[in-house]
Amino acid sequence: MIRAVLFDFGQTLVDSSRGFKTAEKDAQQALFSKLCDVSWDDFIGHYRETRRAFHERSEFSRAALWRAVLEHFGGRSGSLVQWETSYWDTVNRHTRAFPETVPVLEVLSGRLRLGLVSNTQGQQHVAHRLAQFPDVQGWLEATVVAGEKGMPPKPDPRPFITCLDQLEVEASEAVFVGDDYRIDICGAAAVGMRPIWLQHHSVPRHWPAVATTVPRITSLDPLRHLPHRFPTGLAGLP
Repeated sequence: MIRAVLFDFGQTLVDSSRGFKTAEKDAQQALFSKLCDVSWDDFIGHYRETRRAFHERSEFSRAALWRAVLEHFGGRSGSLVQWETSYWDTVNRHTRAFPETVPVLEVLSGRLRLGLVSNTQGQQHVAHRLAQFPDVQGWLEATVVAGEKGMPPKPDPRPFITCLDQLEVEASEAVFVGDDYRIDICGAAAVGMRPIWLQHHSVPRHWPAVATTVPRITSLDPLRHLPHRFPTGLAGLP
């Protein structure tokens, strides 16, 4: 029996794709301008490789990423606080809740307990973006921001378990909805939750090609039917 639905935040309840794309381009140009005798191709190749390595070990600090890239090419990192602040300002300006987010949360709140488990993305000097969305936050009974205050980032099991404990439900009684296969889907499954992979139709993205039986949805709308019946594509959930 399903008693709760837990969500990721970015690209699950809100769309930050434009913000991240713009902020990344600005950061790359700023970094490259600090380097001498380095071709753009060499720089961008190493930047993307380093960013991928950071993500794979769940290290999301932009400042740490930029410092590693600059040091690789012999550049001086100095203080990156202002860069980091500007980066998140750009992301925040272009972040919007998906049109169906609040209506779906409102429907679900009458039947299920709702929670959120989100990684900090490594912001050291900027508050988590959830605070900008009181219309979203107001429907959540439990919120766990992983990656700060001693809480390890997803896919570590502790953030998921902490949120479940706050909602007073067992993992087997909860669905987790997220967009990142390794961090959200595998992380939730590892603690015994039923994951649903959101690949939102409005987000331009190269989704990883993985062989999985995890249900996939392209908007939050199908979740309106929980827990009474599963919409098409969710019938395979145990």
